[in-house]
Amino acid sequence: MRLGRAVGFAVFVLLALAMPQLVRYYTDWLWFSEVGFPQVFSTVLRSQSLLFAGAVLASVAWFALNVRIAVATMGERRPTFVTREGIEVQLPGREQVQRLALAAMTVIAVLIGLYAAGQWPLWLTFRHGGSFGQSDPILGFDVGFYVFSLPFWQVLRGLGQVLVILAALVAGGLYLVSGSLTSGFGTRLSLSMTRAVRLHLSSLVAVFFLLLAFGAWLRRAEHLLEPTTLLFGASYADVMGRMPASLLLVAVCVAGAGLAMLQAFTTRNWPIPAAVALYVAVSVGGEVYSSAMQRFIVSPNEQTRESPYIQHNIDATRRAFGLDTVEESEISGDALLTAADISRNATTLENVRLWDHQPLLETFGQIQEIRTYYEFGAVDNDRYRQNGKLRQVMLSARELNSESLPNRTWVNERLTFTHGYGLTLGPVNEVTNEGLPVLFVRDLPPVTSPPFTIDEPSLYFGEFSSDYVIVKTATREFHYPRGEANEFTQYAGKGGVLMSSLWRKLLFAFRFGAYQMVLSDDITPESRILFNRKIGDRVRAIAPFLEFDQDPYLVLAGGRLFWIYDAYTVSSRYPYSAPVNGRVNYIRNSVKFVIDAYDGTTTAYLADAGDPIAAAYSRAFPGMFVPMDRMPAAIREHVRYPEDIFAVQARVYATYHMTEPAVFYNREDQWEVPTIDEAQNARPMQPYYTIMRLPGEKDEEFIQMLPYTPRRRDNLAAWLVARSDGEHYGRLRVFQFPKQKLVFGPRQVVARIRQDQTISPQVTLWNQQGSEVIWGTLMVIPIEESLIYVRPLYLKAKGGRIPELTRVIVAYQNQIVMERTLEEGLARIFGSRGAAPAPAAAPPSGTQTSAPAPAPSTAAAAPGAPGLDAAAAEARAHYDRAIAAQRAGDWATYGAEIRALGEALERMRRQ
Repeated sequence: MRLGRAVGFAVFVLLALAMPQLVRYYTDWLWFSEVGFPQVFSTVLRSQSLLFAGAVLASVAWFALNVRIAVATMGERRPTFVTREGIEVQLPGREQVQRLALAAMTVIAVLIGLYAAGQWPLWLTFRHGGSFGQSDPILGFDVGFYVFSLPFWQVLRGLGQVLVILAALVAGGLYLVSGSLTSGFGTRLSLSMTRAVRLHLSSLVAVFFLLLAFGAWLRRAEHLLEPTTLLFGASYADVMGRMPASLLLVAVCVAGAGLAMLQAFTTRNWPIPAAVALYVAVSVGGEVYSSAMQRFIVSPNEQTRESPYIQHNIDATRRAFGLDTVEESEISGDALLTAADISRNATTLENVRLWDHQPLLETFGQIQEIRTYYEFGAVDNDRYRQNGKLRQVMLSARELNSESLPNRTWVNERLTFTHGYGLTLGPVNEVTNEGLPVLFVRDLPPVTSPPFTIDEPSLYFGEFSSDYVIVKTATREFHYPRGEANEFTQYAGKGGVLMSSLWRKLLFAFRFGAYQMVLSDDITPESRILFNRKIGDRVRAIAPFLEFDQDPYLVLAGGRLFWIYDAYTVSSRYPYSAPVNGRVNYIRNSVKFVIDAYDGTTTAYLADAGDPIAAAYSRAFPGMFVPMDRMPAAIREHVRYPEDIFAVQARVYATYHMTEPAVFYNREDQWEVPTIDEAQNARPMQPYYTIMRLPGEKDEEFIQMLPYTPRRRDNLAAWLVARSDGEHYGRLRVFQFPKQKLVFGPRQVVARIRQDQTISPQVTLWNQQGSEVIWGTLMVIPIEESLIYVRPLYLKAKGGRIPELTRVIVAYQNQIVMERTLEEGLARIFGSRGAAPAPAAAPPSGTQTSAPAPAPSTAAAAPGAPGLDAAAAEARAHYDRAIAAQRAGDWATYGAEIRALGEALERMRRQ
């Protein structure tokens, strides 16, 4: 009866402890089924269960065998221990010891099983991994062995060693208790054991030696995955010293297992110590020999000895990071541009990004958030066609932040305020008369300009959506504010899990700790609960085996809003490939997730069918990935090469563009990403998107680019481009400048801008007169065979929160000008015919954003018409504003207008 109560209590405790996990598993199953990825959940759960059960059963069987053998040496009678006081304490007998030992070992087996269950990604890739079609140059193993098989074998070997050690410790302890094993300390340590004990413990030692032999065999391959002082991967000393020593160690370990078994069947005690001594001698000797080889053979002739292995490192790293197909081109960098060149590249110059992400995000927040509970999380770059022309735009989703609600009740957060609304979108290079961005999509409800149309602006899924909401309830959902009243709606999508029964309500209430779900009369059988609405959480739940880009971006296609989230397959086990940040030495952008912002429909598109890791996951999760050619054309037009992988590739290529071992060894042509000093903080330049016509190409395209400078030098060495459009998607091109010519680099241009006798005093004046100058990103714009540098300058009143684009600095060769617009700057350098067609200073009807009029000092003047009359009118306008500022005591504006007046007069003189 007591045993039954104990068992019942134990079952109750286990159920109580497991209940949260069971509820989560069931609700997760409902969610995975709803989003269309049930195979992911079932495959992962099945793999975890298989590994857990297999590890537990194998461990329990192993421990039970060893405990049974050890306990068999104990007598039937329970031993008695007598204390100093004469008290007799009866110790556990054989049966009790066996039960206690097995109970303890079962707990350990469960822990081992939990660890094994956590290795399910290794198991799936081991089971479904295939060939890379590439072999390592030393051992001849396919790369798939290192990526898919080696990690799993290492885990198995480690678990095997743990099991043997634990079994030996438990068995040894039991033998000591039973008296079958005794030790003595005299002039030397002595052990006395029965024949059964000798056989058992020696057998365990033999098994351990065999596992050491297996580890030594794997160790040969591991040398190709480790760094050395010069390179990543096996060096000369590794190949000629440590790897042969590992093979010798395999033989020694096998011999050690034989010596252990010899000791098992004899009364001699020397075989196992001899085996241990031999193992230590070979291990230490191999390392000493390899170190001596490195010092006396390699170091005096390092370049010659290591050249073959440097070449292996170069080739493997370029393959692993997709750099072996980079197209290389030479450009002079010193071609003289003419007005005709500027006109011919008008599309490139019309798409120069003048709005930086952070100033634009702050501006969006001030003029387009509308209500405190709306928030713009990030600004994204993309391209759209407008009137047949490719236009680069910057856009941001207007998401709802429930933490900013004025009344944070459960009903408000979960039933009423359920979604964000619309987006803000505008060109990268246009500015209003007030210094604010021109907007093609703005306001609530959305006001749009052709060709932009939005049929469904609601965002239930976004970058920082709250945990969960319940839709299709009796409570009206807030849609958007309209004057003094609000517009309401009801969710009509198919997303979410049905709360069709009291049982489901109870489960979700338990999972989210919200008893209101059960008690609320507003939740009906048609209601749906939306959770995992944050798109980062959503895709990581669907594909926990992938790495994800830091910047998902919003796409407007077919009147609906979609998120595109780039995912990567990565590995740290590509032989001879040098890792980035000590972790990743292989990467591919193999998957692109598309998430419908309204109903959460999530599709995983296989972007790189040739990636062996993605192919392994495709086999592990059948039907999970959709071929890229099935992506809707309206969305595919906005696929872009992701930022994170390009940044990684650019960082690696700075070193691994050198393909000759001698050049690589001496770092003769090492590049680096240029840094720019900002308020005494050196920041490396970040890759940026732009639309331009690449040298040798006929049409403009959407690209991502980054310049390089020689290591510890400031002149420009090259610039790397990643292409995003059409058949060119994913191709990398590098344009190199002649090494014997000086081409000004970004750091030099920035220094020249700050030292300019016209720009520097003006910036100082602005900073001293109640304003804050914000320097924008320096843009390197390749035109034909030359370069133009463009840098926007923003002005923000101290205490104000709206940065305004007030000037654009243009640098070309030895000329630097600062004008109100890019086209004016180009006109000053190349003549009026060289200016790119100017976008209107004031936006067309239906696109101008509303905002308080700023101080006259930041108002952008409309470009004057050609001729002296227009120039005179512009000069007169500057003069009138200067006099008005003088009367008002606004000396910052006065100084700016007087300078502008001087520039206008100079232009009149040139005409």
